[in-house]
Amino acid sequence: MYFIGNFTYATNQEETFEKDRRHGEFSLIIDAENPYLAILKFKDRIVKYRKISDLFQGDCFIYLIQLFELDQFPVDEAMMFNYKSIAGDPLMPFIRCSMPNDLTDTCRLFDWKNNIPEIDGQKEKLFLQFESSTSNILSEPGDAFELSPEI
Repeated sequence: MYFIGNFTYATNQEETFEKDRRHGEFSLIIDAENPYLAILKFKDRIVKYRKISDLFQGDCFIYLIQLFELDQFPVDEAMMFNYKSIAGDPLMPFIRCSMPNDLTDTCRLFDWKNNIPEIDGQKEKLFLQFESSTSNILSEPGDAFELSPEI
């Protein structure tokens, strides 16, 4: 099965100046036997990016916001992923439709409250956390992180 993980992240959110803080989104894709193995592979890849690049600098909080499972890639018609619509100031909430189709637009409202992402009013669970100037993981998915149909 193919798994696509959509993530949000925040780095150095306690910095005084906005220019010193970053937040954003990224996606990872993997062919894995099950969702558990896909999540382990996602974790390994994020840790590797942290060690070999500047993508997740400083204190970094990463949230897995959606996990898609596909048994095959679309052939006859392209499938849309990650439609995003932002109103006004980037600090404002935005609407994103990860996989809109003919049956549903699957749009959800994304917002940040106290430096934690919220989706449709629900706080997201932390996926990985790194401490500034080290690639050591402070927290990672474990028993507290449960796979659910909503992911």
